Amino acid sequence: MEENFKGALKHVLVHEGGWADHPADPGGATMKGVTLMTYRRHFGRNKSKADLRNISDEELGQIYRAGYWDKCKCDELPSGLDYAVFDAAVNSGPGRGAKWLQYAVGAKQDGGIGAKTLARLDGLAPSEIINTMCDRRLAFLRSLRTWRTFGRGWGRRVESVRFTALEMAGGYSLAAEETAPSVDFEIVRKGSKGPWVRKLQEALEIQVDGVFGSDTEAALKAWQKETGLESDGIAGRITYKALGLID
Repeated sequence: MEENFKGALKHVLVHEGGWADHPADPGGATMKGVTLMTYRRHFGRNKSKADLRNISDEELGQIYRAGYWDKCKCDELPSGLDYAVFDAAVNSGPGRGAKWLQYAVGAKQDGGIGAKTLARLDGLAPSEIINTMCDRRLAFLRSLRTWRTFGRGWGRRVESVRFTALEMAGGYSLAAEETAPSVDFEIVRKGSKGPWVRKLQEALEIQVDGVFGSDTEAALKAWQKETGLESDGIAGRITYKALGLID
C-alpha cells in the first residue's frame, strides 16, 4: 500500500543499521542497507565510500522507493505483504524478493511482479503468503556459504520481518496479546529459572544453564533492540513470537 512506504522503510532501517564494510560480506561497503554499487548507480560512478557513509535521508528515500518498493509494486500489495516483499528485496535483491512472492502465490517465478502475479493474490490470505515467503527466504539464506558467518543475524531478521508483517496484515492483535491467557508459556526476566529460560537462551544462542542472569538479560535486550522490540529485558508472548518459540 502506498501509505505504508515510510513506515515500512523505518522497519527496514532497523535491520540495516549503519556503516559496514566486512571483508566476508559479498555486498561490500554498505550504509543503511545501500551498497556502494547501488549508490553509484543512482548518483554517479564518482561516489566514494566516504560519500556513501554520509548519505542523506532524501537520497535514502529515493533509492529505497525507486530501487526496491516501486520495482516490486509494493503500492499494489496488501498491508504487511508489502513490507515482507520490500524487506526481502532490500536484503536479497528485487528479483529474488519478487520470486519469493511468486512462489508463495503459485505464479511463474520470473522475478518481475506484473498483472498475472498480482491476480494470484485474489482469494489468498496475506498472512499465509507472508509465512510461505519467509519460509522460502530463510531456506535460501541457509543454503548460502556465508550462513556460518551471518546466519544468526539473517535468521533473526527474517523472523522479525515475519512478526511485523503479520501484525501489519492483521494476523493478530496486540491488544488481544495483552489479555490472552499465558498458560502456554512463562514470562521470564532477570532472576527467573527453569525450562523457559533455557528455551530463551537456546534461541539467543548463548550459554544455556536455565538461569536468567545479567548475561542473559544483556543478550535479550540487545536482541530486542536489534529487532525493533521494546528493549526491556523481559521475555513474554511478543518476544517469544518474534523468536519463533510460540505460534
